[in-house]
Amino acid sequence: MSNIRYPSDVAFSSAVKAAQAARGSRPLYAKMEQTKGWKTTVTPELAGFLAEVRSIYLATASADGQPYIQHRGGPPGFIRVLNETSLGFADFSGNRQYISVGNLSENPRAQLFIMDYTNRRRVKIWGTAHFVEDDDGLLRQLVPDNYRAKPERALVFNMTAWDTNCPQHIPKRFEAEDVERALAECAARIAELEARLSRYEDTSDKEAGPAR
Repeated sequence: MSNIRYPSDVAFSSAVKAAQAARGSRPLYAKMEQTKGWKTTVTPELAGFLAEVRSIYLATASADGQPYIQHRGGPPGFIRVLNETSLGFADFSGNRQYISVGNLSENPRAQLFIMDYTNRRRVKIWGTAHFVEDDDGLLRQLVPDNYRAKPERALVFNMTAWDTNCPQHIPKRFEAEDVERALAECAARIAELEARLSRYEDTSDKEAGPAR
């Protein structure tokens, strides 16, 4: 994208800024641009967030602008920080449509949209992306340990800017495995307390002696 003065210009085109001006929000975003702005590198905050991520959406578009959104998931941290401006993850075999592969071959612009329903957080990352074929070393770096899936290639995402959103309207949801673990811990705690109560009752009965 040419004519980027501020990192947020990757999303705030002239048409977007005109829409903001017409609806009264342009002064707010103009102040944001000139003060804190959007971040352009991986911060400790973003790295920590990505280390917990299990699900992302990758947005690409064809050369003529037809958009496509693809879901990618895996164990926590399946998306890896390669350096301060690059991320990567293994692309596993799927339905073999290769829409993202084709799109990125002719239009490298891409976006990652990441939702964290448990903590009601979302992160948007703009940049460019490309697939890397036949690089076993990179795949070994990106494939999660003990994850049973066949990697076909690697995706490298070069960051232009990223931003977060407020939690408004994000429903609070929990991962099934997290709920199962919490319930198992609760059940174990209940069993422990019941056992302690039973031992206390037995001790109390013995101290009380025979009934008269």
